Amino acid sequence: MTDALKRLSEEGVAIWLDDLSRKRITSGNLAELIDQQHVVGVTTNPSIFQKAISEGDGYDQQLADLGARKVTVEEAIRMITTADVRDAADILRPVFDATGGQDGRVSIEVDPRLAHNTHSTVAEAKQLAWLVDRPNTLIKIPATKAGLPAITEVIGRGISVNVTLIFSLERYREVMDAYLAGLEKAKAAGLDLSKIHSVASFFVSRVDTEIDKRIDALGTDEAKAARGKAGLANARLAYEAFEEVFSSDRWAPLDKAQANKQRPLWASTGVKDKAYKDTLYVDELVAPGTVNTMPEATLEATADHGQITGNTIAGTYDQARREIEAVEKLGISYDEVVQLLEDEGVDKFEKSWTDLLKSTEAELKRLAPSEG
Repeated sequence: MTDALKRLSEEGVAIWLDDLSRKRITSGNLAELIDQQHVVGVTTNPSIFQKAISEGDGYDQQLADLGARKVTVEEAIRMITTADVRDAADILRPVFDATGGQDGRVSIEVDPRLAHNTHSTVAEAKQLAWLVDRPNTLIKIPATKAGLPAITEVIGRGISVNVTLIFSLERYREVMDAYLAGLEKAKAAGLDLSKIHSVASFFVSRVDTEIDKRIDALGTDEAKAARGKAGLANARLAYEAFEEVFSSDRWAPLDKAQANKQRPLWASTGVKDKAYKDTLYVDELVAPGTVNTMPEATLEATADHGQITGNTIAGTYDQARREIEAVEKLGISYDEVVQLLEDEGVDKFEKSWTDLLKSTEAELKRLAPSEG
């Protein structure tokens, strides 16, 4: 084992785990990862919860109790997921306190079926924040057009947010704008800006998967030379945008009021193509003030053979622009790809939520007490 995770942490990258289950909480595994693997946060999503609920018996007692009360499936999911997030937040509380609220965070998302409804997203975010009732929670809101004003409204109310499903540089700038507008709103309302935090989850591997598929269909040597470059280039240019926005004139008064920068979070960092090194999206996206949320396999791979060589984003912007241009020259539209990925991302989350509903309903029926 190398201590690549320690080096990564020392470079200013917060290591978060992209997974949560009750077993991970009750077995002491989460506490162990915090203690030994430099994990300082947790993200989750409907498919992670669905897998956790349908495997093993960790939720049986709570499901049986919920079934006995004849709650709806939606309410059962809320009770189960918020219980896990609350417990994980308590385990991470010392990290939260030690980092002044920067890390020690656990994310929980609004029902993805609300992704195109601003008002419902805001209402759901407020409800989740109230239900979990922990200061180290982040409410996940998708970066759809309807999600942008919801981000502003929720931040303006002092609720910390993880903005998810960001694929394009244009949408990322809109997300940062929505965050700043939310902080300005919170400031006008007299809220303590130092208590409001946010991360912007910028997806990496899915960009390569979609563009590589189109490159492979072209099949030329020129096309093949562009494989596996767009995902990193896109993320690096996102970091350039982050540096620009959070050193701007608009940021200055918020900074003076002790507001926190909205950190870029590298999401979808599990490598999908076996032709690439399994730590590619960790080794090559090292820069201060970022978060990398990893599936456990990527975390273990990084601990074992990650190569952390310092900042791998600084000085790459011109090259990154050339790599995106090279893809465009092949006739592959960047704008078309990122819009497709956003649409698919929302659809996949909705499908995962439906699967979660079905699994939970099946478990409630299985564990329902006999009448009498």
